[in-house]
Amino acid sequence: MSDALAQPAEAGASTPPKPNAVVAVLALAGIVVSLMQTLVIPIVPELPKLLHAEASDTAWAVTATLLAASVATPVVGRLGDMFGKRRMLLLSIVLLVSGSVVCGLADSLAPMIVGRALQGLAAAVVPLGISIMRDALPADRLAGSTALMSASLGVGGALGLPAAAFIADNWNWHILFWVSAALGVLAFVLVLLIIPESKVRAGGRFDLVGALGLSAGLVSLLLAVSKGGDWGWTSGSTLGLGIAAIVVFLAWGFWELRSTQPLVDLRTTAKPQVLFTNLASVALGFSMFAMSLVLPQLLQLPSQTGYGLGRSMLTVGLVLAPQGLVMMVMSAVSAGVTKAKGPKVTLMIGALIVAVGYGLNIVLMSEVWHLVLVSCVIGAGVGFTYGALPALIMGAVDPSQTGAANSLNTLMRSLGTSFASALAGVILAQMTTDFGGTALPSENGFKVVMAIGAGAALLAFLVATFIPRQRQTASQAPADGPSEPAEAAAKS
Repeated sequence: MSDALAQPAEAGASTPPKPNAVVAVLALAGIVVSLMQTLVIPIVPELPKLLHAEASDTAWAVTATLLAASVATPVVGRLGDMFGKRRMLLLSIVLLVSGSVVCGLADSLAPMIVGRALQGLAAAVVPLGISIMRDALPADRLAGSTALMSASLGVGGALGLPAAAFIADNWNWHILFWVSAALGVLAFVLVLLIIPESKVRAGGRFDLVGALGLSAGLVSLLLAVSKGGDWGWTSGSTLGLGIAAIVVFLAWGFWELRSTQPLVDLRTTAKPQVLFTNLASVALGFSMFAMSLVLPQLLQLPSQTGYGLGRSMLTVGLVLAPQGLVMMVMSAVSAGVTKAKGPKVTLMIGALIVAVGYGLNIVLMSEVWHLVLVSCVIGAGVGFTYGALPALIMGAVDPSQTGAANSLNTLMRSLGTSFASALAGVILAQMTTDFGGTALPSENGFKVVMAIGAGAALLAFLVATFIPRQRQTASQAPADGPSEPAEAAAKS
């Protein structure tokens, strides 16, 4: 938005914060929030017994987080642009802590769903953190810092799984949520003490109608996609929600185009650099979920099947943990490539690496070290792509739209993940093998899912070729100097 208002920053640190401290604190906040992705995975099979409910009902402990995150991400991003990114970041962390406390006290289904929904409302922390970096860091630090912040989504998920499995195996399951609450409090205090408020604000009023419309459309779409396998893809509920999503999105788009201060500036979103980056994000989100679904099942299925490895959930976590470390290392490498060749090239390289990883998985899936290798290769590709996406988005939008634009891009990845979950579920439910009277996903079923994951990564590569090449990346200011807020802080 061109009518950005430079408003005074809120009271924060009395001296300009050091860039290293800003990056470290924001990355920690991103990792803490991304832990919510894997926090309940070790206890999902036990939730019906723990919460005294049916398995179909306890699945809402996962679905509620997905729905809340999809709604909160674009809305909170826009609110951050308008009222302060740091303020919205702190509010998101408060919601995370509140949700963790509710789950920590829960012994029945209803409070568990409420707590998990509150945790999902904190999903905008990563795009908000990236936007704060654009406003607060010197330009020469931006590429590497935003790459690390973006990679924290995967790092937290990968490192959180073994930790959650270890806690669930050795202590009461409520400890999982008390630990997440403690980490959230730590992140809140550090953000409060170290992170400055941005001076870049977008003026105007909040588009409440647009927010409600987008939320209704997303909830309808994601419910249809996530519950279609349980309800039946041709059931009245699934089809009705799908049709409702289409109608609501059409009406929402009409409203946003006519609004003078829209929640999502669709004209900016239609710019080739933003449009094709978001489309590539959908394909990448689709591709990345295949690994999260396939590798844990291969590791845990009985070895008597001939392709399962019969390992525990803790082993699953330890196998996937190196992926998080690889992503962190590759985020720095991707920043170097972005500075030298531009984020478009970085994105294309990352998509190809992900495709190679899935190709390896098709032929290497019989030993634990095979899956460690595959997860690290895919993690390397993810580190490249996650580093490039925010650079491409920020290189095409006004600073006053950074929060909303980054949040929308994060939402696109989440939508891709949701569609991948639904499609993979259908494939693995159809391609089964009999094991002692029980239908289990077959080896060929897993290979088909991995082939689709590779295809989605190649589709992301193809889409990325349409992104306009620019000489100047998002990490470069007009004169290769610090961004305006950082420069002002340095002079103060």
